[in-house]
Amino acid sequence: MIGKFFRKMTGATQSPPRVSGMEVFWSWLGSFLGIAAVAYLNDGFLEKTDLVLIIGSFGASAVLIYGAIKSPLAQPRNLLGGHILSACIGVSAWKLLFVHPWLAAALAVSVSIAAMHLTKTLHPPGGATALIAVIGGPKIHQLGYLYIVMPVAAGALIMLAVALVVNNLAPTRRYPEYWY
Repeated sequence: MIGKFFRKMTGATQSPPRVSGMEVFWSWLGSFLGIAAVAYLNDGFLEKTDLVLIIGSFGASAVLIYGAIKSPLAQPRNLLGGHILSACIGVSAWKLLFVHPWLAAALAVSVSIAAMHLTKTLHPPGGATALIAVIGGPKIHQLGYLYIVMPVAAGALIMLAVALVVNNLAPTRRYPEYWY
């Protein structure tokens, strides 16, 4: 029984081939412009406010929507739905369980994964978005449910707009694969 368990960890296929230099360039350009747009708006316009526009989970979203554009996890429904749904769950977990942050963190992530599965919006960075709502500190906690709109929805929409433009400039790329 133990041998069978460990055999499952050996893998069943080979690693995919490398992508072309042009594919690397377009991934780089999209991620640079997407994160730059969100970070510029954050630093240029929100620096002196209690609002924030950029969160760590957007880095992981950039990998998907600019670097793995054909993945089901990178499609607009998943990007927006996964982040927004997970933000709702993360804020709710914090508000209900702030006296037990470890429990709020675990529930925020696990409930977000289940909810994303059930709504067909699985987006791995959504788990981080839920977790950030719990561990993000006073500035994030003060936002309350505004966290869902700003930074989460607004930032994801900006990154999606950049993805729609940059990913379709390249003659060999097409994004999205589907919307719904």
